[in-house]
Amino acid sequence: MARYRGPVCRFCRREGEKLYLKGERCMGPKCAAERRAYPPGEHGQSRHKLSTYGKQLREKQKAKIIYGLLERQFRRYFRLAARYKGMTGTILLQLLERRLDNMIYRLGFAPSRRAARQLVNQGHVRVDGKRVDIASYLIKRGQEISMAEGMRNNAIVATGLAAAEKRERLAWLASSPETLTGRLLNVPTREEIPLIINEQMIVELYSK
Repeated sequence: MARYRGPVCRFCRREGEKLYLKGERCMGPKCAAERRAYPPGEHGQSRHKLSTYGKQLREKQKAKIIYGLLERQFRRYFRLAARYKGMTGTILLQLLERRLDNMIYRLGFAPSRRAARQLVNQGHVRVDGKRVDIASYLIKRGQEISMAEGMRNNAIVATGLAAAEKRERLAWLASSPETLTGRLLNVPTREEIPLIINEQMIVELYSK
């Protein structure tokens, strides 16, 4: 499957805010979004006024970039969210937050979602004691997530744990850095998901 493997700091510059795609680097002075606070490209410093459609598109693109999804994958999550009762935009974010690669990142076992996906794909992650190598696996409330034995010395995990110390802990997750285990306590409410995204604009875009 196609997957973008180029520089990701350009996405933060394009959106005009930090998307924390490179973990600890985003928190330091080397962050490209701070050093060059304008969109990439020849006309990056020109001013452009977005239409309503343009704003909706940017919100969708931002969400796709944050979670590392392609258009087909993202649209599938939207269709799934639309089947549930409730606010489609909130349910969409809840589904994305329950992805295994995102959970590994949120628990602090990887410095970024891209790194977390690498750990999952390589078979280093266990769910309720069983190996799961599918990054899109949806975690259910109460399920335990753990890293394989010996992963404490892994460079990605060590960097993730160090970066997690600088982030605020989430009330809907139980994390134990000592044992490299974690658990989904509850499906997060919209207020508990630390993302600056206008999910309603995404719903309006797909509802046209």
